[in-house]
Amino acid sequence: MQSSWELLWTPPPPPAGRALTLEEWANLDEDEQGELVDGYLVEEEMPDPVHELAVAWLIMLFGVWLRGRGGFVMASEVKLRVGPKRGRKADVVVYLPGSPAPPRHGVLTKAPDILVEIVTPTPRDVRRDRVDKMREYESIGVRYYWLLDPAIGTLEIFELGPQGKYVRAVAQTEGSIDPVPGCPGLTLNIDELWSELERLAPEPG
Repeated sequence: MQSSWELLWTPPPPPAGRALTLEEWANLDEDEQGELVDGYLVEEEMPDPVHELAVAWLIMLFGVWLRGRGGFVMASEVKLRVGPKRGRKADVVVYLPGSPAPPRHGVLTKAPDILVEIVTPTPRDVRRDRVDKMREYESIGVRYYWLLDPAIGTLEIFELGPQGKYVRAVAQTEGSIDPVPGCPGLTLNIDELWSELERLAPEPG
């Protein structure tokens, strides 16, 4: 049996979905979900209440901080081009104050300043967030990549270094992050986030 580490780093099988161009993917009906990987539509992670509550909490955090400063925070259905045949949908998308405004419609083609992924505890989704998306976001110049893993209670913030590779700037399980990299004046209290998630009903049994 493979360990979770081996599953994470084993190359994934080739996509088995429908072949699409980037433009076709961008124009899919709203009820047709999926990301574009090497020209194929692939299934997205299946969010649960923990995932969606964490997304809502972070969007509220960024929204309050951005008010009056400029910038934008958007949720997970926004589509982002990460390559000629690749498109992703991050859980939270942030354009910092002073960055050019994103377009009103269509796929985002300029790198946001911050992308956040909430890690879902399955080998496929862990690999997608920690390996595939990290490489893709790095390649298009996303300045900060956040990985929130509720299952193990960690928040990591990676910053794009001078060599164009991510360097971990924050790895924290409790307390406050102050200052938050790239966000002067923003304080993130991780304990408050965990408390919010704990309000959900306990696991059966």
